Amino acid sequence: MQKITPHLWFDTEAVEAAEFYSSALPDSRVINVTTIHDTPSGDTDIVSFELMGQPFMAISAGPLFKFTPAVSFAISFTTKEEVDALWARLSEGGTALMPLDAYPFSERYGWTEDRYGLSWQIMFAGEEQEGERITPTLMFVGEVYGKAEEAMNFYASVFPSSKVTPILRYGKEEEPDEEGAIRYASFQLAGQEFAAMDSARDHDFGFNEAISLLVSCETQEEIDHYWDSLSAVPEAEQCGWLKDRYGLSWQVVPTAMDDMLRAGTEEQTARVTEAFLKMKKFDLAELQRAYEGSEA
Repeated sequence: MQKITPHLWFDTEAVEAAEFYSSALPDSRVINVTTIHDTPSGDTDIVSFELMGQPFMAISAGPLFKFTPAVSFAISFTTKEEVDALWARLSEGGTALMPLDAYPFSERYGWTEDRYGLSWQIMFAGEEQEGERITPTLMFVGEVYGKAEEAMNFYASVFPSSKVTPILRYGKEEEPDEEGAIRYASFQLAGQEFAAMDSARDHDFGFNEAISLLVSCETQEEIDHYWDSLSAVPEAEQCGWLKDRYGLSWQVVPTAMDDMLRAGTEEQTARVTEAFLKMKKFDLAELQRAYEGSEA
């Protein structure tokens, strides 16, 4: 089971977007749609889906947050034809941030925001492609510029089976970026691939709740560990959500809750929803009691 799942916040389009992405990318599918009621956003769709075999989640919960390029998803292919085909699908109705072209690091590469505003980096990797095909990529800008390396090392200290792999740094006379800052680096958390970069250019965006990283936990001990390690903004704590010291949003969630919401009766789902809406850090035992309709 994948430990960390990218989670996408939409206004009303979570199901539509998941179906679109599943049609555009190979080996992709919508797995489940659960609707919960009586939330602050009204009726809320929660969607589980896979893209190129990798788990994703999405939610329709109102127009509170917008995607930014601070978190993008890099997809690598072994042929240029695959790059061109996916670029045509994802860029339609969107905005190209870096046009599809040849670059020093790839013979065929483009960075686009799709019709929903989500950012994708699509590249030709040739036979060098190995491991996961979709890599969440974090761009450290503004107040957290220059902290990509610190962040990677911090995250690796929190998750087991983690490591930072070789780093490509900016050199001299690459202003506005500082010598030694991270041009690009890959790292693993719980065995999963991620990437990070610093950018000193004048960006009007940063991390926000539109994209969070959901950590699945089997026990309360796990929940406590990740929550206590990652949470750095007390006012952002709500319903299992938190922000870390760099502004990146995470969700620390018991795996059992997904089963409760999917398999429960309407009454059980309503009780669990009412219970978790009152929580900051999730209390697994309390959620289980709500599901069973029992008293503490």
